[in-house]
Amino acid sequence: MSSAKRQRGVYLVPSFFTTLGLLAGFYAVTTAIQGRFEAAAWGIILAAIFDIVDGRVARLLNAETEFGAEYDSLCDMLSFGVAPAVLLYVWALTPFNKVGWLFAFLLVAGAALRLARFNVEHDIQDKRYFHGLPTPATALLIATGVLFHKEGSHAPVASMWAINAVALSWFMISNVRFVSGKDLDLNVRKPFIALVGMLVAVVILMADPYRIPFLLLCIYCLHGPAMNIWQHHKARKRRRAMQLRRSQQQAPKGAAASEEEPDSGES
Repeated sequence: MSSAKRQRGVYLVPSFFTTLGLLAGFYAVTTAIQGRFEAAAWGIILAAIFDIVDGRVARLLNAETEFGAEYDSLCDMLSFGVAPAVLLYVWALTPFNKVGWLFAFLLVAGAALRLARFNVEHDIQDKRYFHGLPTPATALLIATGVLFHKEGSHAPVASMWAINAVALSWFMISNVRFVSGKDLDLNVRKPFIALVGMLVAVVILMADPYRIPFLLLCIYCLHGPAMNIWQHHKARKRRRAMQLRRSQQQAPKGAAASEEEPDSGES
């Protein structure tokens, strides 16, 4: 037993929103099994909203605890790991039979590994970035993909979504960096144009809620690899420039040293 006495009880408000997210995730699982794919997709979206709210509320109330973090992680495993995997399998991957649920299992395993790594490394990570694609983004891409196909009355292409499952699983466990947005301080005054931008964003989303969110999430999932490729390219250019600068600095020294050497033919 630790020397420090553990505090009893939990903070009710953040835990209440976390439980609502768990409920929404479980609802998504049950409705996906029933074949109600649109309802399952909205369940995952609702779980993501509650996941954002519980974290914000915990920080505003200064109610962040180890219990809350672990509880939130377990709930995320269901809402953003199991629920989207079940939805994807029943909705798009059943033509592959047994291989289909293996593709779906990659999402479950990737989410578990991603959440475990986050729990271990979140205190030492750069708050501006996620290391690996966050599990809510993976779940939301699948959920909004269902709505996108529903609006256009398109049947899902099993092979395409199998490839997406592999790619999303790899993105979650990779070291690819994705913008987190956690450095955005809502307690600081912002320019008026920021409010206008938020209103415009809401109007755009409401104009076509079945298509635009899916497109935005595709952009988010692709911006991480694109940003990392660009950063590696810039770092390579900097290394080449430094090496060229060193070689240019060493060249005059070498020439001066050769001029100072005595002629060995003189007597």
